Amino acid sequence: MPEYDYDLLTIGAGSGGTRASRVAAAHGARVAVAEEYRVGGTCVIRGCVPKKLLVYGAHFAEDLKDAQRFGWRVPENLEFDWKCLQTNVLAEVDRINAAYTTTLETNGAQIIHQRATVTGPNEVTLANGTTKTAKTILVATGARPLLPEFPGAEHGITSNEVFHLDAIPKRVLIAGAGYIANEFAGIFHQLGAHVIVMNRTKDILRGYDLQIRDRLLQISMMKGLDFRFDATFEKIVKREDGCLDVHMTGHDTVTVDCVMYAIGRVPNTDGLGLETVGIGVDDKGAVPVDEQNRTTCPSIFAIGDVTNRIQLTPVAIREGQAFAENQFGKGGASVDYDCVPAACFSHPPIAGVGMTESEARQRLGSVKVYSSDFRPMKNVLAGRDERSLYKMICDGETDRVVGIHMIGPDCPEIIQAAAVCVKAGLTKAQFDSTVALHPTMAEELVLMR
Repeated sequence: MPEYDYDLLTIGAGSGGTRASRVAAAHGARVAVAEEYRVGGTCVIRGCVPKKLLVYGAHFAEDLKDAQRFGWRVPENLEFDWKCLQTNVLAEVDRINAAYTTTLETNGAQIIHQRATVTGPNEVTLANGTTKTAKTILVATGARPLLPEFPGAEHGITSNEVFHLDAIPKRVLIAGAGYIANEFAGIFHQLGAHVIVMNRTKDILRGYDLQIRDRLLQISMMKGLDFRFDATFEKIVKREDGCLDVHMTGHDTVTVDCVMYAIGRVPNTDGLGLETVGIGVDDKGAVPVDEQNRTTCPSIFAIGDVTNRIQLTPVAIREGQAFAENQFGKGGASVDYDCVPAACFSHPPIAGVGMTESEARQRLGSVKVYSSDFRPMKNVLAGRDERSLYKMICDGETDRVVGIHMIGPDCPEIIQAAAVCVKAGLTKAQFDSTVALHPTMAEELVLMR
C-alpha cells in the first residue's frame, strides 16, 4: 500500500493550482485538488475574465457615439440592458469553470469540493472532518479583497460582489486608486454612473510610469470622473431609502448608491493551519518561500498570490508549471520575475514593461527617454481630443531599451510584443531599424525620436 493517499495535494484550484496539478498528474503523479468554492479561482470566477468582459461592454458606450462620425445612423435613445450583459458574462464564467474542471479530471487529478486545512507536514483535514495524506502539499489559495474597518464599513462591497449587482448604481464611490479601482471606475462611468474615486494619497496606480498615470488622471477627469484625494473614511451612514452618506476626512460628505472597496488584496492564509507545521507568514499575511517555492516545512510548497510576490495570473501559472516540473518532471525549471508586463484596463487602458523613468534614473544614472504624444486616427475622425502617450526608456550608456510604457487604445495588446523586445535586451537602434507598419498606433514604437 502507498505510504500516502496522494503524491500531491493542492489546496486551491485557481490558475496556479490548476496548472501545477494538471502538469503533475500528466507526469504520472497521484493528484488531488481541494477547492471549497469553484474551479478557476479569482481570475476566472470573479476577476480578470469577467471584468475584461465588462470592459468590452462598457466600451460600446463611446463606440456607438463615435460610430455616427463614421457614417452609421445610431438611434438617439439607445438603452443598455445590464441584466443581459450580466447573464452572458456569468454564463461565460460557467463555461470556463467547466473547462478548468474537465482539464483537471481528464489529466487524472481528483477534485475534492471541500475546504482543506493543513494539520501536519503531510496531512490535511477536510471540512467534513476526514483527513487526507500526501507526500507533497501545495498551497495555492490566492488572495482576497482587503476590507477596511470603520463605522458603517459593512455597507460597502468589493470586486467579488460587483458582478452580481441587481442594477448599475446611479452614483458610486470607489475607494482606492490601483488597477481594480481605475478599471471599475471606467466601467461604471461608461455604463452611466456618476463615479467618485476616493484615495488616501494623491497617487493613482503606483508602480506605473508617472507621466503615463498623470495622463490617465487627466483624461479621466476630462471624462467626468470625480477624484477625492488625501481622503480616508470616517463613517458610512445608510439612509432609510438605501442611499449611503459617506463621511470622509478633508472633503464634504457625499451621498451615493454604492460604495466599492478596491484598496488592495491580502493573501488567503487565515485559518489555513500553517502554524501547526511551523510555517509563519509575513506582515501582509503572505507565505514566505524560496526559489523552488518551498516553505519552511520541506514537504509544503506555495505559489501564486498567497506568496504576494507578483499578484498576476500569468505569474501564478508560471510558478505552478515550474513547481510541477521540478517536483514531478525533469526539473531545472525556474521563473524569471524580471520584465513582467502589466496592464490596467482602464478607460483608456495603460500598459508597461520594465523600468519606469524614475526607476531607471535611480538604478542606471544615465538615461535617455523617447516619447510619442499623438491623437489616434480613430479619435481624430470621431472628434475626440483624447491623446495617447508612448514612452521608451533607454540605458544612456548602452542604448538598451529598459522600459516601455504607454496609454491609449489597445496598448495592452501592443505591450505583449514590446515585452519580448525589452526582455531580449534590444537597443533603440534596433527599434529604429525596423520598418513601421502604417497606419497603426503600434508603429510609434519604431518612430520615437
